[in-house]
Amino acid sequence: MNYTLSEIYIYPIKSLGGIRVTESTIEKRGLQYDRRWMLVDETGCFMSQRKYAQMALLQVSLLEDGIQVTHKTKAIEPLLIPFEANDEKSLLVTIWEDVCFAFQVTPEANAWFLEVLGMNCKLVYMPDNAIRNVDPEYGRKEDIVSFADAYPFLIIGQESLNDLNSRLANPVPMDRFRPNFVFTGGKAFDEDTWTEFKIGETTFYPVKPCAHCILTTINQETGEKSDEPLKTLATYRTRNNKVMFGMNLIHNGAGNVIKVGQEIEVVD
Repeated sequence: MNYTLSEIYIYPIKSLGGIRVTESTIEKRGLQYDRRWMLVDETGCFMSQRKYAQMALLQVSLLEDGIQVTHKTKAIEPLLIPFEANDEKSLLVTIWEDVCFAFQVTPEANAWFLEVLGMNCKLVYMPDNAIRNVDPEYGRKEDIVSFADAYPFLIIGQESLNDLNSRLANPVPMDRFRPNFVFTGGKAFDEDTWTEFKIGETTFYPVKPCAHCILTTINQETGEKSDEPLKTLATYRTRNNKVMFGMNLIHNGAGNVIKVGQEIEVVD
């Protein structure tokens, strides 16, 4: 069976709009720039579209000297965030059950998000020396992750989305599921059966199906919510009362570059 890497996505700021790229560097905690920034509330707890659907309307783009955030529908001056982190102020932040330290970005960034979201929040950055381990039940002790929900990568087959859309009155795009990798070839949900595969010189290990929540029901262009596709997925993709779609990955091969168009070699 032939499989091809067809899309690569990064999400520099957790729960904001993603970026489709043609290539990316594999780092220890995930793709370069992926979920290294995050918005936290006044208690230091992460913010996401699950609670604040309007975050979907904030789009991130990569520039030479940093990342830029714009609003998809409002004419608001863009926010530029340098790649170089400001290490003057650190704080503890919470992502689900995990607590780790992060750097505050700038007061100007906080003020910008206050203006566009209408709530007090802080933009924080995960430095290289912040350690957040993957769940030891599914990862190795050396496996770490960024501000992603739980794992360094998520992969979904295009045929899996095609299968879902064949059951929906209104098809949904892949961005509802926020994968890092999309591939073509094979049959729907082939990724469920893999235990090891390679893209170039990097080896990936699917360790756990990805559970999805109401975020999948938020239109990423309008911020509007509906029942789908979660309602339909629940009829045939439920395991232990959770809706599963795609596979979470750990890996070996930090430092390698992967590119759209590369073959995915299923080892096992």
